[in-house]
Amino acid sequence: MPDEPTKGPASYFPSIEKRYGRPIAAWQQLVRERLPAKHMDLVAMLKADHGMGHGHANAIVAHVLAAQKS
Repeated sequence: MPDEPTKGPASYFPSIEKRYGRPIAAWQQLVRERLPAKHMDLVAMLKADHGMGHGHANAIVAHVLAAQKS
């Protein structure tokens, strides 16, 4: 059975690593260190402090917050 393509926020991870030069685990840890916080506050932090685009920042934050719930 062929591998299905990655869907959801994780589909952005390869391009995030390539563009910003850090592994996803490092970005996720940076977000976790600022919890508890609102989703959009975390997105704004990644954008302002690290120059990340909105879609990439949103993908990382959404993935971290979803993992926190489960």
